[in-house]
Amino acid sequence: MAYAEKTSISVAKTKADIEELIQRYGADQFVSGYKENLAVIGFSINGRQIRFMLPLPDKQSKEYWYTPGRGQRRTGEAAHTAWEQACRSRWRALYLIVKAKMEAVEAGISTIEREFLYDIVLPDGHTAGEWMAPQIDAAYQTGQMPPMLPLLEN
Repeated sequence: MAYAEKTSISVAKTKADIEELIQRYGADQFVSGYKENLAVIGFSINGRQIRFMLPLPDKQSKEYWYTPGRGQRRTGEAAHTAWEQACRSRWRALYLIVKAKMEAVEAGISTIEREFLYDIVLPDGHTAGEWMAPQIDAAYQTGQMPPMLPLLEN
């Protein structure tokens, strides 16, 4: 069962809720957009730029075009409605995670850097997570940590 799978809150309302939420916690910039099956929100807070990429469901997926159980083909309008519902659910899940992270920071349990580390945007436009993930994979595959100062090794 997906989080908020029956929510009636629109994507537009959820984006506005996220913007209001992060403003309340001190964000000084906010942006949102989408391309094909990927939505993005970004904001600046405490001198850090944060970016969340939200994969959206594929409109052509069988789960939207056919009913569960009996597998009857839906009309185009019914398929679109099912797809919209899945989008609303994902956006509400994004809102939930951003809110939980902000609450943890506000309560002193955590910090912006700790909560949003993967999503902090680096000077080259990649996120810290995008930069670190291949290094973490290599460390697990080889059992070796990357060198601290690779140019000074013998």
